[in-house]
Amino acid sequence: MTSTRNATLFAIALLAPAVLYILTIVAYPLVDTIILSFTNASLRPDHDFIGWANYERIFGAGNFTEVIIRTFVWTFFSVSMKMVIGMFGAVLLNAAIPGQAVFRILTMPPWIVPMAIGIFMWGWMYNGQFGMISGLLQNFGIISKPWPILAYGDSAFWATIVTDVWIGVPMVTIYFLAAMQSIPRDLHEAAWADGAGRFYRFRRITLPLMVPAIITMSLLSLIATFNSFDIIWILTQGGPSGQTTTMIIDTYKTAIGSRKYGEGAARAVVISLFVTAFCIVYFRAVRRLSQGEAK
Repeated sequence: MTSTRNATLFAIALLAPAVLYILTIVAYPLVDTIILSFTNASLRPDHDFIGWANYERIFGAGNFTEVIIRTFVWTFFSVSMKMVIGMFGAVLLNAAIPGQAVFRILTMPPWIVPMAIGIFMWGWMYNGQFGMISGLLQNFGIISKPWPILAYGDSAFWATIVTDVWIGVPMVTIYFLAAMQSIPRDLHEAAWADGAGRFYRFRRITLPLMVPAIITMSLLSLIATFNSFDIIWILTQGGPSGQTTTMIIDTYKTAIGSRKYGEGAARAVVISLFVTAFCIVYFRAVRRLSQGEAK
């Protein structure tokens, strides 16, 4: 009995710092935000409890539905491109080619360079008067006059996606490369001895064994992309005419720009609910897929 009790107390002592950290850093701010979302908090020193008024105002606004759809579209294309390009990059970096180490090093700059500097660089490239992209398009005769990419809604939307993909691809590539290198070489050598080609080995050996890594990285990338703020804010601040305003940008504008802290907190809660719901559905789908493969 004494030994069991000591083991329990020791386990509690080991878990206490982690539990305290979660309660302080995660649980308390979350609960405080939820409470704040039911108030009309602003710059005034006092605020009142107003119930569901903030949520009714959010979903009653016609543009919020557009913001939600835009956020999901932005996230879908950005994450999809990261996964596809990251997989191709990992395959190339895993191949036995001359200068392999050099190519692996060259993959890292978008990830190593401070995000703000990289985004400002892309902002200069998107400039219509002296940007590289507009200049090249004019030199090749594709366009006849300067094209300010960030001045038009559609082009600005896709420009922010391209920038986000450029920043996120190195992490995905390195993660997939590590997963590929953990696959036993004996499997590939046995398949090669049986006459299997590269594509067949990739489809039948590499991809199935990389499913856990793909699932993990896609989920992490989705959460980070869904809540991405820096890229859009530095490039467009949600413009032009709100065409690049996602849910996180909309929340920032409401809470910080308009000083409507209660309504901003309500929008933050909505974002948390969306991400939580997606994670639940995602994990259930993955579990069913895994159970189906096991059968």
